[in-house]
Amino acid sequence: MKPVIKQNEELLRFHCPGCDAQHAIQHGAEDDPNWSWNGSLEKPTFSPSVLVTYTGADAGRDGAPPAVCHSFVTDGRIQFLGDCTHALAGQTVDLPEWIEWSPNSKS
Repeated sequence: MKPVIKQNEELLRFHCPGCDAQHAIQHGAEDDPNWSWNGSLEKPTFSPSVLVTYTGADAGRDGAPPAVCHSFVTDGRIQFLGDCTHALAGQTVDLPEWIEWSPNSKS
């Protein structure tokens, strides 16, 4: 398996180990936002950074902002920036292989 899948000609998906969720980027489209991509599904590089805000287990409480995942993906590695609210903030790790979810899967 590869760490990135092409959902269609313009949308790429990868599993984020910091959020334990999938993130998607759009490339090659005329509509914004639009990321550049090196064309590799095995060792992808996206530019600019990927910024995701969401309501999750690590989201703030009592009116605090939602959770943040902010990263650079370069040569198949994901560098989590310091403004991430999850446990991998400030770390760089390999992108995990994409595993399709099915009703029989354990994760």
